[in-house]
Amino acid sequence: MFVEERILTLFKRNAQHTLTYWSVFFSFGLCIAFLGPTILDLQCQTGSTLSEITWVFFAQQFCLLIGSSIAGVFRKTLLSALAALFVSALVISVIFAIIPLCNNVMLLAIAMAVSGLAMGLIDTIANIQLVTIYQKDSAVFLQALHFFIGFGALVSPLIADPFLSETGCGNHTGNATEVLHHFRNMLRNSPIAEHNIYNNISHPGVEEESTVQYAFWIMAVINLPVPIAVLFLIYREGLLPCCSSGSPNLLDKDELAMETQQGAPDSQTHEAGGHGNIFSCCQNDNLRGLPVSFFMIHILGGMVLFMTDGIVGAYAGFVYTYAVEPPLALPHKTAGYLASIFWAAITAGRLLSIPLSYRFQPVRLLMFNLAGVIVTVLMLLIFYTNSTFLFVGTCLAGLFLSSVFPCMLAYTEDILDYQGCATSVLVTSAGMGEMVMQVVVGTIIQSQGSYSFLLCGMIVGCLGFIVFIGLLFFHRMHRNYLTGTAKKNAMVEESAAAEQKAADGSSGTAAISVANPMT
Repeated sequence: MFVEERILTLFKRNAQHTLTYWSVFFSFGLCIAFLGPTILDLQCQTGSTLSEITWVFFAQQFCLLIGSSIAGVFRKTLLSALAALFVSALVISVIFAIIPLCNNVMLLAIAMAVSGLAMGLIDTIANIQLVTIYQKDSAVFLQALHFFIGFGALVSPLIADPFLSETGCGNHTGNATEVLHHFRNMLRNSPIAEHNIYNNISHPGVEEESTVQYAFWIMAVINLPVPIAVLFLIYREGLLPCCSSGSPNLLDKDELAMETQQGAPDSQTHEAGGHGNIFSCCQNDNLRGLPVSFFMIHILGGMVLFMTDGIVGAYAGFVYTYAVEPPLALPHKTAGYLASIFWAAITAGRLLSIPLSYRFQPVRLLMFNLAGVIVTVLMLLIFYTNSTFLFVGTCLAGLFLSSVFPCMLAYTEDILDYQGCATSVLVTSAGMGEMVMQVVVGTIIQSQGSYSFLLCGMIVGCLGFIVFIGLLFFHRMHRNYLTGTAKKNAMVEESAAAEQKAADGSSGTAAISVANPMT
């Protein structure tokens, strides 16, 4: 069979949980991609300048990072985890509905900050839940989970596109209009309609009434089944107050998954790790005495994702800038397709990685993907004047980068035997990388020119690969530590058993001597 019967049995037993977590990641993707294509209409709606509207993006990303960092506090019970997912998914629909009512940039930034917080909670909790349920078999299901981000990111611009304004506000100078046109195309994920805002230059008196509010309301309605699905799962588990029979621990629902493991960790070790939030992980007193390799696996795994997710954010944000500048100097309409190709490749790559993660270990996929990113960017540097290869390279870069996060998550959790804080650390590191690298790469491009875009990608990709080699080294060190600890425990148990046997034999001899004093 293509999929092992045991995996199918695991999925069937946890189907409702799994499908629900996949659906909330669709909400995540839907929310993360809509700002780009609607930026011009939102600027007109709020009456803000370009520099002011960019703070909306920062507010969302920053609060996404905060949400990812604190989400681990909801891990202790199934009720708290599902309640957080329900509220977060519902908040996303509410934010979509009220965005058309935000008439100044401050209100819009606050709304985006709240949505970012909800997205951060979804990001961490859904990952933790799937890892908790499937543990060593989680790689396949994590790949599917992250496929739904790409799927949502593709759907959102498609919904918004028919409602976008063609002419903008009609109050920009020619230079400002050109900059805004450039910015909008850089961020857009959908090439279906090319909006020619230069019409305002030749027809300054023409101002088209925006209907973008309908796009937000449609997305709010499309997202509504997600919180309903989470609420239904809470009801099915008997966790609603009207039919509650106690709030079970997350692991109580996963006996079948636990049967596939080679032994459960003792309670003290499990308590030392768990999947808490990143702050509680750092403050946990039970972490004392753990080897250096335990901490280095967390740090190096986070560094790899800091760089690879940073490449994803920077490439999606600045590939348009690179394409329209010399030596390529592509037409704006042609360059506008690059971001869509990149996101489509990420979505397809995550779908393709589902069967691959079943056939190959995560460490092998990581090695292949990281090497593929370096080779792709190197080829883009070599053929930097070839516009055709830019499209091919963009597609390859999306494919190679698509499954790095879920593979790294499955790999590090497997190394740590699901006892560390890998999920919280990796999600937080990935969010920081995407936020920081966009700022760094954008600043370098502005000062050094467009060619530095690919050079930055090459440097960051090589650094990520070097850090990954370091992670492999500490993996071996941690495995040796665990092997030595197991042997030491076995020797202690054997010694204790021998002492107990000797004590029992001595007691038996003494008893015989008392019973037969003449001997």
